[in-house]
Amino acid sequence: MRRVITLAGSPRYPSRSSALLEYAREKLSHADIEVFHWHLQNFEPEDLIYARFDSPALQTFIEQLMSADGLIVATPVYKASFSGALKTLLDLLPERALEGKVVLPVATGGTIAHMLAVDYALKPVLNALKAQEILHGVFADDSQVIDYQHQPKFTPNLQHRLDGALETFWQALQRREPAFLTLQGVAHA
Repeated sequence: MRRVITLAGSPRYPSRSSALLEYAREKLSHADIEVFHWHLQNFEPEDLIYARFDSPALQTFIEQLMSADGLIVATPVYKASFSGALKTLLDLLPERALEGKVVLPVATGGTIAHMLAVDYALKPVLNALKAQEILHGVFADDSQVIDYQHQPKFTPNLQHRLDGALETFWQALQRREPAFLTLQGVAHA
């Protein structure tokens, strides 16, 4: 069974970006993918701020991430970049934390003017963590997330784009496994 981590990078919960992850988790669970959900509230703020690499929550997160096939990370966009709290968490991960992983970034923001924050701010950090494949992200402006406090509800356009991205993510997970297992087999032979 494939494993995926979802990481909500908003300091608020519930949030528009976490609603996108909730939707993704439901879709992936129906596709027989084991999903482990994490959000910033799982970590003690002091552990993040003071870079406590021995934090129990951080250690558990890293262990689950290492055994995962993919990561979906969601963030709000503030001041033309992704959440600072998310950056603090990503800074605590080992250099190759995303090696061999397929990553789907999703983001929300007040206007479409923030759409490029995924490409110019978040993707370089994910790349620095050695992600195997970073897919084309999904950006939603606030008006496209109709309800995020109850059952996630989106505009038809956003739901269509999110469904397409999740299908691409699922296909990338399918492509990843044989190549990754082959490389591991060669390394151990």
